[in-house]
Amino acid sequence: MAKVIVTGGSGLIGQAFCREMHNAGWEVVVVSRNPQQASPVESFCRIGWEDLSHEMESAHAVVNLAGENIGAGRWTEEKKQRIRESRIKAGEAVLQAFRQVSRKPTVLMQSSAIGFYGIQHGDTPLDETASAGKDFLSLVGVAWEDSTREVENLGVRRVVIRTGVVLAREGGVLGRMVLPVRLGAGGPLGSGKQWISWIHLQDQVRAMRFLIETPSSRGVYNLSAPHPVQNRDFMRTLAKVLKRPYWLPVPAFALRLLLGEMSTLVLDGQRVIPARLLAEGFKFVYPELEGALQNLLE
Repeated sequence: MAKVIVTGGSGLIGQAFCREMHNAGWEVVVVSRNPQQASPVESFCRIGWEDLSHEMESAHAVVNLAGENIGAGRWTEEKKQRIRESRIKAGEAVLQAFRQVSRKPTVLMQSSAIGFYGIQHGDTPLDETASAGKDFLSLVGVAWEDSTREVENLGVRRVVIRTGVVLAREGGVLGRMVLPVRLGAGGPLGSGKQWISWIHLQDQVRAMRFLIETPSSRGVYNLSAPHPVQNRDFMRTLAKVLKRPYWLPVPAFALRLLLGEMSTLVLDGQRVIPARLLAEGFKFVYPELEGALQNLLE
């Protein structure tokens, strides 16, 4: 039985990924700051960061998902510092563990996000060759990815996953978007023209396993469905699935007042295409938004 070590295993993606790997026959080890506390990640083995290098000696893969939740709370300067430092420090700790072990895991999967591309691209489709942006999330993404880059010099296959907006039954952004629609007040957010590059949680974790189990896969991959949509179409489809009216837009200024700088998460976006995943033969269970929402909400 091959072993995979997961940092950030208690988050939305982390929990689903651990279950996916466990069901596929992998031994799953979760790295935690408090390994003795009760875990939402079922009964998987939990270790502290101080034990990471020891566990690596017998591991095939390491998946680094650790990082502060960007969608929880306003982006104060302190919050922004935690968002950045939590990602970089986790990456540095993983890199240090790789340096310490003589028998290194074969592959490292490094988490990132499509925020890497920034908000300056407009309607331009973005594959993995697109350049980084210059805003806060872009700079965080660049630093996050760079934090483990050195493992490639140690002979380790590294896969970087730039994840889009993950849709799930519980957790994530979908619940927040569903509530006003259920109340009959659903409509586009701001201009409604901003792109949402989304992915069903099931496809997210299936794609992660696919990349780990495919020895030729290395480098950067966009993890988003092949058909991104504009916000107005997302909200219209959501209203259709919930059989609720598609109503007036929520003004951009109101969202900026409510959310501050964090409003970029709903008012700005990127039109991202998973070009490398598709080229390597990955098949999405939910390539279209309506089917994904029907599965999650009906």
